[in-house]
Amino acid sequence: MHDLAFPLLVGLIAVALAFDYLNGLHDAANSIATVVATRLLSPVQAVAFAAFFNFAAYFLTIAFPSLHAVAETIGKGLINKDIVTPAVIFGALGGAMSWNVITWLRGIPSSSSHALIGGLIGAGVAHGGIGTIQWAGLNKTLLAIVLSPMIGMMLAMLVMLLSSWALRRATTFQAERSFRALHLLSSATYSLSHGLNDAQKTMGIITVLLYSTGYLSGPFAVPHWVAVSCYIAIALGTMTGGWKIIETMGSRITKLSQHQGFSASAAGSIVLFGASALGIPVSTTHTITGAIVGAGTARRASSVRWGVASNVVVAWIITIPASAAVGAAFYLLTRLF
Repeated sequence: MHDLAFPLLVGLIAVALAFDYLNGLHDAANSIATVVATRLLSPVQAVAFAAFFNFAAYFLTIAFPSLHAVAETIGKGLINKDIVTPAVIFGALGGAMSWNVITWLRGIPSSSSHALIGGLIGAGVAHGGIGTIQWAGLNKTLLAIVLSPMIGMMLAMLVMLLSSWALRRATTFQAERSFRALHLLSSATYSLSHGLNDAQKTMGIITVLLYSTGYLSGPFAVPHWVAVSCYIAIALGTMTGGWKIIETMGSRITKLSQHQGFSASAAGSIVLFGASALGIPVSTTHTITGAIVGAGTARRASSVRWGVASNVVVAWIITIPASAAVGAAFYLLTRLF
C-alpha cells in the first residue's frame, strides 16, 4: 500500500525536475564558459551545443549502466534511505533551490550539487537526528570538494604542457586551427560528462522518494522514465542559460586562448567521467573552475584574477552549511501542516 497520495507524489517529482531544470540553468556556464569566452561559438550556439550533449549522456548510461552510481550515492549513500519521507525530500529540494536562486541572481558560480547535498543532509538531520547521516558517502563527497578542483587544475596544466610539446613544430596558424577543433571536441565531451554527473543527482532524489513511498521495491535502481525526465529537464535548463555566471567563469577569472579552453575542458571531462564511474557526486562548478585556473596559471600565473577566484572559493565553502540550514527550515515548515 502506498504511503503518499498520487497527486502529492507527482507534485514532489515536479519540484525535483524543477530543481534539475534550475541546475541546468545555473550550471550552463560549466559546459560553455570556455567556448563563449574564446568566441569559438556564439552564446546561442554554445547553449544549444551544451544542451544536446547534456541529454546525450542518457544514451551513454544505456550502454554502461554502471555509470548510474552517482544516483545511488545521492539516493542511499548520504542519509539513511529508510528514514526518508516526502517532507525530507521537500526540505532538501527547498534548501537547494533557494541557494541556487540566490547565487544565480548574484552571478556566483556555486555548486548545485553541493546545494542539493546540503539540503538533503539538513532536512535528514532535522527529521531523524545526526545518526541518519551515512558518513562513508558524505566523507567521500566532502573529500571530492577539495580534490576535484585541485585535480582539475593539475590536469589542465599537464594537458597544456603535453599539447604544447605535441604541436611544437606547427606554425602559429596550424596550432590555432588544431586547438579550435580540439577545443570544440573537448567542450562536447565536457558537456556529456556534466550531464552524466549532474542529472543523476535528481534521479537519486526521485528514486529514493519512490522507494520511500512504496511505489518501488527491491534493489535500488533508477527507472528509465526517471532518467529520461531528468536528462530532458537539465538539457532544457541549459538551453535557458545562466549568462551572469558564464561571464564570471569565462572571462573574469582569466582570459582564455583556444589552447587554454581546450586544456580546461579536457581536464574537466577526465575528472567528471572518473567521478561518475566511482559514484561520487562531484561539483561540475568546482571542477571546471579549477581547470580554468590551471590553464591560466600554466601560461602565466599573473593572468589569473585571484580575487575573483577566491570569492568563488568562499561561495563553495558556505554552500553546504547554508543550504543545509535552509533545507532544515523547509523541513520544519512542513511540520506546521
